[in-house]
Amino acid sequence: MRLPLFPLDTVLFPGCVLDLQIFEARYLDMVSRCLKAGHGFGVVHILAGGEVGAAPTSFARVGCEALIRDWQQLPNGLLGIRVEGGRRFDVQSSEVLRDQLTVAEVAWRSAPDPQPLAEHHADLIVLLAALGQHPMVKTLGLGGAVSDQAALASQLAYLLPFEARQKIELLGLDEPEQQLEQIQSLLELLQDGA
Repeated sequence: MRLPLFPLDTVLFPGCVLDLQIFEARYLDMVSRCLKAGHGFGVVHILAGGEVGAAPTSFARVGCEALIRDWQQLPNGLLGIRVEGGRRFDVQSSEVLRDQLTVAEVAWRSAPDPQPLAEHHADLIVLLAALGQHPMVKTLGLGGAVSDQAALASQLAYLLPFEARQKIELLGLDEPEQQLEQIQSLLELLQDGA
């Protein structure tokens, strides 16, 4: 499937919320087309290049669909949109259009089967609840109670201050239990000051 891409300096995860300010013509057109057609766009992390101006020269090959949940004109005159992470995808090929919008051929990854939270996730559940007390996290509606491993893994991977390459790796893991084990390992590294 062909999907317009919005390369950013962030990694979006399924079920997570991101607020964006849109001002470049290519992205205003993209958002307009997505709203009319009722579909989302892809968010991929930039590896080389910038968010503004010419299309990035390199970006992660795994990304997350961004579904537009709300939009409004902001006091600064820009278009503000709130997106929610949907399906994960792999970029198979991409091209930069004349207006510098990147469009990719993507293969959707299947969503993991819901797995219940287990006792050994207790510390991570407490951590997510603590993160949920931060005012910025509250405005996104994240950090509350989660019902399964995938939601816990996605929110922690999204909210914790891991390096971009670590977040990309987490997004690329198909099993939530694997993601949670990796998050636990990354947290131990952070605590050790490594």
